[in-house]
Order: sequence, then structure tokens, then C-alpha cells
Amino acid sequence: MKKIISTTKAPAPIGPYNQAILSGNTLYTSGQIALHPKTGKLVMDDIKTETKQVMENMKAVLEAADMTFENVIKTSIFINDMHNFSEINEVYGTYFDETTAPARETVEVANLPKFVNVEISMIAIK
Repeated sequence: MKKIISTTKAPAPIGPYNQAILSGNTLYTSGQIALHPKTGKLVMDDIKTETKQVMENMKAVLEAADMTFENVIKTSIFINDMHNFSEINEVYGTYFDETTAPARETVEVANLPKFVNVEISMIAIK
């Protein structure tokens, strides 16, 4: 059985999908980009600010499922320029304890929705 997870503290979906699905004790999140949940505008001042907005959006989705970043077991990071990796990683790292951080992949892609620079999705368990 699946349960739809939704919150107004993260951007509403811009297509036929949900912010997250809880199946049993496992949460599967959709990718988050740097859309501000209240204004609907992209936050792209610089790559660190953009990444922080993505992570704050993800935090809101996790909280809507009564979880935190401690519950995350896997992340997928999609970026449009591998040269931004270190700055993205620096911000991303502030949300996790390095000793218990989740598994992760980082993939460079040609384009992302709304031509953003970074998109992140996660899998978490209770």
C-alpha cells in the first residue's frame, strides 16, 4: 500500500507526480529543485544558495513524512556541470552527519527541469 506525502512547505509538483510516496516504512521522494515553495520562483543566486533551497525543500518533504535527514539511506544528485560538485557537496554535507551519511551518486546531465543546476532525490526509511 502506498501513501501520498504532500506539504505546502515544499514546491507543488509541476507535473503528474507527487512530492513523495511512503510504501511501508520506505519513503521515495521526487527530485527537488530550487523552487521557493511560497513564491514559486527559482532561487538561483549562486550554486550554494540554489543547493540550500533544494535541501530545504527536501527537508520539508521528509518532515511531512515524520522523518529527518537521519532517515535517508540513499540520495541521487543530478547536476548540469561537474565543476559545481565541490560547492554542491559543501552545502549538502551540512545536512548530514558524515559518519552516518547515506549512500549517494552524483551524475552530470545535459539539462534539468526549468534548466536548473541541481536536482536531488532521496530514499528514506523509518
